[in-house]
This record gives sequence, C-alpha cells and structure tokens, in this order.
Amino acid sequence: MNTGVKITAFAAALAATFGTAYGVGKGVGPVDEPKKAEHGEHAAATPAPSASASASAGGHAGHEEAPAQAAAELPGGLQVSEGGYTLDLETPAPPAGRSTLKFSIKDSAGKKVTAFTTEHGKELHFIVASRDLTVFRHLHPEKAPDGTWTVAADLPAAGGYKAFADFKPAAKGAKGLTLGVDLGVPGAYAPKPLPAVAPTATVDGYQVRLGGTLDPGKAGELRLTVTKGGRPVTDLEPYLGAYGHLVALRQGDLAYLHVHPNEGGPGPDVSFTATAPSGGTYRLFLDFQHEGKVRTAAFTVKAGTPGTAPGTAPGTAPAPAQTTEHDAGDHAHG
Repeated sequence: MNTGVKITAFAAALAATFGTAYGVGKGVGPVDEPKKAEHGEHAAATPAPSASASASAGGHAGHEEAPAQAAAELPGGLQVSEGGYTLDLETPAPPAGRSTLKFSIKDSAGKKVTAFTTEHGKELHFIVASRDLTVFRHLHPEKAPDGTWTVAADLPAAGGYKAFADFKPAAKGAKGLTLGVDLGVPGAYAPKPLPAVAPTATVDGYQVRLGGTLDPGKAGELRLTVTKGGRPVTDLEPYLGAYGHLVALRQGDLAYLHVHPNEGGPGPDVSFTATAPSGGTYRLFLDFQHEGKVRTAAFTVKAGTPGTAPGTAPGTAPAPAQTTEHDAGDHAHG
C-alpha cells in the first residue's frame, strides 16, 4: 500500500515510499510468506517536500518538472484519482456516531471495479482518520457483486475526516494504489490538540514502547515492544498475515503509509525500517493482536529533530493513556 514515509516492503528488502507501498522492517513480522514482497509493485516515490510545501504546490516532489512524474512521486492518499482509478465515496457526510459508509473504485471508463488482488488477506484495506489525527479506524468493508463496498463505521464527533482505500486492481500490469477522499461529519466542531511525543502508549492494559529513529532521507529502524503487567508479550497472534501492522499519517496533509513488519517471532518486538520524506510531525498507529483481540497503539513522532529518536523528544509531556474500540472484526483508536 502507498505512503509519505519511505519503507522497505513487507517481507522484502525493496524500498517503498510514503504514500505508495507496504513497508517492511527488521525483527518481527509477516507469517507464512516471509520473503514475498506483496506490495513491491506499488508506485514508488522519491522523498517528498513538507506537508505545507506539498499543499501550497498542489502536489508532490517533482511536480514542477513533469506532470506524469509528479503523479508517480506523490505520497499515498493525497489523490482521489491515480493511474486511471478513482475512489468514489457515496456517503461523504455521515452522521456522528454509528453509520454505514459506501464507496467504490471506478476505472477510467467510470465503471465500478469488481476484481482485485488479495494482499495481506484482503482485497482492499480501508482506513478512516480524523483531520486532527485523534480518531483512527482500520475497517474491513465487504464488496457487493457490482463493486460497491460497504462498511459500518463509528465516527464519534463532528469534523473533518479522510478515508483511504489501499488496493491493487486485478487487471494485468496494475499497480498497488492508495487513494484518499475527504468526508465531513456535520455539527459543531472543536479540533483536539495532537497528543504529545512520548515513548510509551497504553491500551487495554498493554504497554507499547517505541524506539529507534525517523530521519528525513535516511533509513532508520522503528522498534515497537509490547508488554503487559511489566512482562514481555511473546505470543502475539497473526493478524492479516503479520504480527503487526503500522499506518503512518503525516500531520497537515495526511500523507499515508501502511506498512507490515519483516519476518520474525511473535513478539515482544515488532520492527520496521522507515525513511521520512520530510521533517515534520507524524502520527503512527500500530495494530497488534493478542488473546483474540486486535488493539491499536498510537504515537506522535517528530522527524528531522537532530539527536532525537521517536518517542524521546526532550521537553515534551507524556501522552495521555489511549483507549480503543473494537467491533465486528474492525479496530479503532479514538
């Protein structure tokens, strides 16, 4: 799947960028196929400019030089259409609370796509996040024969959200894509501040510690260690073919990366190799499964701060304990 942070692809050594590919790290990871890069064919991107620069320029790195090259270099999730495919959201203004979202992927002729390549156990991965990055939903929609996807979602408050569809059409020569589209929940809106940088997140009695580095233009390891009650969790369960899933969203433009770890054992460590395309603030969401339940641990990371590792920036207050919600096989943070 695609992104704004460059990452080595799932169970492989291929480099993929923020906004266009599943990534892979060292240490712990995919189950059954430790060497196959399922997302190695996602469009590659070079390091992108900062979120503000991308927004003001209307695109990604290289957009000044050639339109085709610019499209290829955009971080994932910043376009509603790419490569002849469009994310068509039929429910752009759902109510607050529990609702049903409907969408489809349309081809260049405007027809709904019905055939997709299964990757990491799903034909399509669907993420919804609030613009202030305090709400995160990793959902698993169901596809009707006509190509319409439907999924229940709990969007707790009014405000702006963004939905991401991460998929690979089954058409010959098709590349993996991550498309993004805005949606808005009507009502009075008060944005929440982004949680502070902190090395540890707590969810449902589990503690997840983030270590390593995230540097612009330089590969570094992000290592997440899962414990419970002070003891390491060494029996993480496979979820969608891996012991951990990581989504990274860049503050400002919500450039997207969905990444899976490298081969390894079931905890306590899950690691990823990542290269930030720019300095700035990123929000990381780690999904892991234990005792039959998927949980999401979230972190705020500042890239490009000299001498500062993710989760250890000096002068920052600890992030508050987080809560998660899980239902019908979907998992959420918010």
